[in-house]
Amino acid sequence: MRAVPPGAVRREPGGRHGVTRPPPGRARRLLRARRLLLDLLIAVAVLAVILTAAVTVAHRPDGVPGFGERELPAHTAALAVLICAALVVRRRFPMAVLAAVCALAVADLALSAATREPQERHVALAVGVVVALFTVAGRTGRPTTWRVGLVTVTVVTGAVMLLGPRPWYAGDNLSVFAWVALAAVAGEAVRSRRAAMDAVRERAERAERTREEEARRRVAEERMRIARELHDVVAHHIALVNVQAGVASHVMDTRPDQAKEALAHVREASRQALGELQATVGLLRHRDDPVAPKEPARGLAVLDDLVDGFVRAGMEVTVRREGPGGPLPAAVDLAAYRVVQEALTNVHKHAGPGARARVGIRRSPGPGREGEGGAVEITVHDDGRGPGTAAPGTGHGLVGMCERAEALGGSCRTGPGPEGGFQVRVVLPLGQPTARRDAGRGCGR
Repeated sequence: MRAVPPGAVRREPGGRHGVTRPPPGRARRLLRARRLLLDLLIAVAVLAVILTAAVTVAHRPDGVPGFGERELPAHTAALAVLICAALVVRRRFPMAVLAAVCALAVADLALSAATREPQERHVALAVGVVVALFTVAGRTGRPTTWRVGLVTVTVVTGAVMLLGPRPWYAGDNLSVFAWVALAAVAGEAVRSRRAAMDAVRERAERAERTREEEARRRVAEERMRIARELHDVVAHHIALVNVQAGVASHVMDTRPDQAKEALAHVREASRQALGELQATVGLLRHRDDPVAPKEPARGLAVLDDLVDGFVRAGMEVTVRREGPGGPLPAAVDLAAYRVVQEALTNVHKHAGPGARARVGIRRSPGPGREGEGGAVEITVHDDGRGPGTAAPGTGHGLVGMCERAEALGGSCRTGPGPEGGFQVRVVLPLGQPTARRDAGRGCGR
């Protein structure tokens, strides 16, 4: 991976329209610098407002309409500079800045009460208290805002009424109470709106992640389903082709007629394999594609053709059906066919062509109308007497059978049979399929 030089911007792979973004470290530094600059500008503006309010009176002393002027005390100018300097760091230390600003404002009121006449006193430094309390309310919780706001209003308003302009109920004194209380309410409103916007943004991001996870889950399930279909088709037919080709090679010189018959079986099995592969791959086509699979889906209706293929390969297979007839749900019908196909293929591969297999299909009706809520039980049992001719398998076939059963809310059990050999028992419910949470974790044994 190529290193990014310091100060360079990098292109995010997921950015829209190729938008370049700075590295995270530089982005944080830029954001911190912008906030510091903004706080500095706010502090300068607050200083200008304080100094203007300190030298301005609402009425001229001679009674002429307009604003009058008064002398700016030196302690007011010095304390105003200290208050505005503290406001620069109000985001990092909101509570400390508020305490410092309140103390400086009360100190200015005390110095004015000791050195100035009542008509020369002012409450201009309360502007710094308003800004500091607004910051505290916007960056803390509601209980803290109400407690701190109540203390601030009590202390500042009480100091103004005791040490500020006379009389104590003058308009300037009452306005301090209103502005300080309004700062607490406005800061709380801003914090609540910010929290609501963050919650909306978080819900939107969570919903987006949920949609992406759901899409990935569905893609994985579709891939597993197609993999099972391809495995069942290829494993069954290739096993038959392998056996028949071996027979043809063995009797080619001594019994040409039997070799021709074996090669005919190879051609038939290959044709069926190609047909089923075409039908399976056709599931991957889009709806607008002109070619669609024409072969009907496999099911128990064509079970006799499947059994005939194994019989021609030299394996003895008997099928026994119990229970009422009638069509099965498409998913159950296909799963039952694939279970029998995979089980017989395993018998042929591992027990050999001389083995005998018994297939049992028992359908039990349910309590609902027309047998709704019943189940289909598929049992495939071999005697294990044939000489195994194939290499050991990967085990994907047994896993695929169990995944099919569990996806339909059924069960799968494999293991040694009660009379020897190997047995596969699968139960598929005929009701509404309900996928189990542990689907795909393996076969029950």
